[in-house]
Amino acid sequence: MMLEVFEFPIRVYYEDTDAGGIVYYANYLKFFERARTELLRTLGIEQDALLDQDIGFVVKNVQMENHKPGRFNQLLLVKTEIKMLKKASVVFWQEIYNADAQLLCSAQVSVACVKLSLMKASAIPRDVLGVLSGDRRTISS
Repeated sequence: MMLEVFEFPIRVYYEDTDAGGIVYYANYLKFFERARTELLRTLGIEQDALLDQDIGFVVKNVQMENHKPGRFNQLLLVKTEIKMLKKASVVFWQEIYNADAQLLCSAQVSVACVKLSLMKASAIPRDVLGVLSGDRRTISS
């Protein structure tokens, strides 16, 4: 069984906006990144420990769509779920909503596991795969 949807609240700061007080589109990528990091943290996966093992996760592909503008000082909710888990990669589906439950931005983010010293794809550590899948039988090759 795959994990449930993870929810992470985030406040829009002035630095996140353009001159009109609207969230600058590239900052949604930062919000998505923070939510993925916090998802891993809540599962007991600390990325600095992986870095010590010469393992890192790098974004390979992002497909993002802006639906409505986020605005300065709004409290947003970033929802994250794992859509596909493979031996060396993870595909996340992420959405950002405002307090009125309006969808502001959505993205599919493909992340690859790499051996940092070689900058080559590497299998996700078995224990991390187990935590991410909740059941090893759901991992595709």
